[in-house]
Amino acid sequence: MVLLESITIPLGTKMPFFQLKDPEGRLYRGEDQCGERGLLVVFTCNHCPYALAVWPRLIRLARYARNLKINTVAINPNINPQYPDDAPDKMIKKIEEWGIDFPYLVDESQEAARAFKAQCTPDIYLFNKNHGLVYHGRIDDNWQDEYKVTKEELKEALNNLATGQPLSPDQKPSMGCSIKWR
Repeated sequence: MVLLESITIPLGTKMPFFQLKDPEGRLYRGEDQCGERGLLVVFTCNHCPYALAVWPRLIRLARYARNLKINTVAINPNINPQYPDDAPDKMIKKIEEWGIDFPYLVDESQEAARAFKAQCTPDIYLFNKNHGLVYHGRIDDNWQDEYKVTKEELKEALNNLATGQPLSPDQKPSMGCSIKWR
């Protein structure tokens, strides 16, 4: 396991185009997933301890965001024979087990991850309704123990986006396992 942080991407950067399938073969286009106020895109997987630790928070935040008219899409770039726990059939099991109620997509070619310049799982991007990047950082200040969280940066960013308030340019990078590049 190689620990990496997300890289700095200039705010305002346009969301890269992506067209991916879920593990059951349904096709999703990125621009069609945007809610009335924006889209949360998270590169994640099934096996990384960092991703596993924040999945419950991500699922809750996605529901919260939906009420703010911001949709969520998760993308798994770790489709790699050396990591069978991240295979599409295992994604189906996780969708059911965790109650994921937003698209969890397969980036088999890893082209989406490369276009977004994703580095780790999780790597988190929040775009406004015009597909401009407004937040690229961590979910909160304690990935290991959600009961010790003192600052919920992603939730704050969602609230500010939804209410038209400025988002802080001081964004702490997400961190997690490196994407399993092929």
